[in-house]
Amino acid sequence: MKRILNLVVLAITVIASAQSKNEITIESLLNDMVNRDAIASFPIANFRLKQSSSYNRASKTLTDTVGWFNNHDFNKEEKEEDHNYIRTEETNGKKEWVLMDHVGPGAIVRTWMPFLSAEEPNTDIIIKIYLDGSDEPVLEGNMLGLLDGTGLIPYPLAHQSLRSSVSFFPIPYAKGCKITTSEKPFFFQFTYRSYDDFTPIKTFTKADFDKALPLTKKVGDLLLNPKSTDVGETVTLSGKIGSKKEKSVTLTAGNAAIKELTLKLDDYKNPEVTRTVVLKIEFDGEQTVWCPIGDFFGAGIGLNPVEGWYSSVAEDGTMTSRWVMPYQKSGKISVVNLGKKSIEVDLKATVGTWKWDADSMCFNAAWSGQYPVPTRPFSDWNYVTLKGRGVYVGDALTVMNPVKRWWGEGDEKIYVDNEDFPSIFGTGTEDYYAYSWGGKSTDFYEHPFHAQPRSNIYNKLNRNPKTVKGKNTSGYSTETRTRALDVMPFSSSLKLDMEVWSWTDCEMGYGVGVYWYGDKQTISNRVPNEKEVLNVPPLPKNFPNNEK
Repeated sequence: MKRILNLVVLAITVIASAQSKNEITIESLLNDMVNRDAIASFPIANFRLKQSSSYNRASKTLTDTVGWFNNHDFNKEEKEEDHNYIRTEETNGKKEWVLMDHVGPGAIVRTWMPFLSAEEPNTDIIIKIYLDGSDEPVLEGNMLGLLDGTGLIPYPLAHQSLRSSVSFFPIPYAKGCKITTSEKPFFFQFTYRSYDDFTPIKTFTKADFDKALPLTKKVGDLLLNPKSTDVGETVTLSGKIGSKKEKSVTLTAGNAAIKELTLKLDDYKNPEVTRTVVLKIEFDGEQTVWCPIGDFFGAGIGLNPVEGWYSSVAEDGTMTSRWVMPYQKSGKISVVNLGKKSIEVDLKATVGTWKWDADSMCFNAAWSGQYPVPTRPFSDWNYVTLKGRGVYVGDALTVMNPVKRWWGEGDEKIYVDNEDFPSIFGTGTEDYYAYSWGGKSTDFYEHPFHAQPRSNIYNKLNRNPKTVKGKNTSGYSTETRTRALDVMPFSSSLKLDMEVWSWTDCEMGYGVGVYWYGDKQTISNRVPNEKEVLNVPPLPKNFPNNEK
């Protein structure tokens, strides 16, 4: 009996030690945030990404088209009928509005809230975050100031984008999370990981937050200086590529991975060149990347410099990708010129080591475009539909808006593993891309995980001066979002739709690059479409600085 008891104690000790080693903590999540290799493998700790938002509760079924496309995705304090939140409750005699109430192990990985006024970054609303059923909030403060990089959580883990408060700082919890506000909230999104039961998690505490501050600073510095430090063999491709021609280069044979890829053209005077030059990559005999370079690197149509964690576009036209792209035996990169004129290309790829195992996945990038896209009747425009197992990691949307009025009221609707109702239902296209008040937010902005490289005539080289008032979002706009802790794993399927919701009955142009990792058996509904690539949406007539 004593020997049996000793064995039981030993087994419990081994399990506890293993759990401690794999325990999810503030530190482990911060390290994962900047581990580009990690997202190329299916997550060890199984989770589903979910979101609690102020989406309009009238949106229940696609058959009710009025409710499904209802644009009232917010709450007004003076309107008693607004109930785009979970419930109200009373704490110590004071009313609180419950915005999120998740029972089970999880981690908040993204928060987004807009300024209550387009011109003023302030509010009197107090936000409280309760963990594991505690009656005392672990975090409490101004709804915007607590999570915008000016308060407790430092930049760039939290920041003010264009008229929004955004945070990516991880807040893990073992048993549950409830978020409340002291007054009726405006718009909100809280994105979180819902882990399997019994997943070992160390719940966030202020003491642990303070202890992790050196690591937080280190992670922030890495995010703001995203250059890859990986070493490996350099593979190059350069020279002239004629119209309707392509050039290719073979990668290092065997178990390996592209760790960094740069591409530069000799001439960007014609902005359409970033649409008509296509990057094509094959791994182990299967083509997994086919995407115009502007959409692949997140610049859209034209040369629009921007810097992010996974990709960058420099002012001299050098485009850099830091997505890790593993393969088992072979790889080939091709540059395809679908344009009418020859191009000069200079491409370099750093190929480093990779140990392929059962959880390794192939990197995929695809493109979908359509012109014209009617804005009436309202509709859901499909970014991508995937079948199989994988992890969705980002997208870059470019739209052509023929009118001055705002085009981006549409909500994202993301269905995972054959859901009947989307587990992620957003509040607006600009909210998905982490800014707000889109009609007025035509300035360039960038952050490691999201950006607006261009809007109207403005980009990094031509900023919107504060003296320019009014709303004009005509012409091309490009919005990007790439994911780290808010990646979306799926076991059997993923479908991402974005509402086409403009204030004007008109015809727009849509083009989107999408990125995901998947098993070799995972398939998508996106196939190469040369005809639509060449169908570049024309800029509106009399457009300022018309680039045509």
